[in-house]
Amino acid sequence: MARPLIQIALDSLDFNQTVGLADQVAPYVDIFEIGTPCIKYNGVNLVKELKQRFPDKLLLVDLKTMDAGEYEAGAFYAAGADIVTVLGVSGLATIGGVIKAAKKHGAEVQVDLINVDDKAFVAKESVKLGAQIVGIHTGLDAQAAGQTPFADLQDIAALGLNVRISVAGGIKQSTVQQVVASGATIIVVGAAIYGAPSPAEAAREIRELVDAAV
Repeated sequence: MARPLIQIALDSLDFNQTVGLADQVAPYVDIFEIGTPCIKYNGVNLVKELKQRFPDKLLLVDLKTMDAGEYEAGAFYAAGADIVTVLGVSGLATIGGVIKAAKKHGAEVQVDLINVDDKAFVAKESVKLGAQIVGIHTGLDAQAAGQTPFADLQDIAALGLNVRISVAGGIKQSTVQQVVASGATIIVVGAAIYGAPSPAEAAREIRELVDAAV
């Protein structure tokens, strides 16, 4: 099994706080995710800043594109994004547009299956179009209602698609090894790191747990 990648969700609206958190956790993570509220507030300048500071890290921009896929994603790929997200509910035409933009920049696409009814169908069709990552995502509102990503993760992993599977949704130290065992190859952690007294220590602990689970 390949070593799973750890993705830190950078969700603050504050530019300097976001960069500061990235500095703290950089030794322990593989992907910096500029979260949706964060990218809406800060725009391409934050993409450029993080890419310049951390050229050895993958940079994911969580656009959650819903329409005008190629047009919207293109600017962020040009600014340095390695991965951009598009919503699975947007439809195959929009997903295909983001994939087209990614190909122009030698980059990747993650299809976010949040709120998709037939996740297996969208995952399979997205991979056919050329998406490299499928995202199992239990949103904050769904988490508050008690939902977890595990069942969806197992269903998508069972499809045997030649694709990386990203999982997000309240993952923490006590659940991260279950996520690895269930087939995730990209593990997204947010509050368990940035809400900890020491984000660096929390990131280090999660890194060790992930590596021990492989």
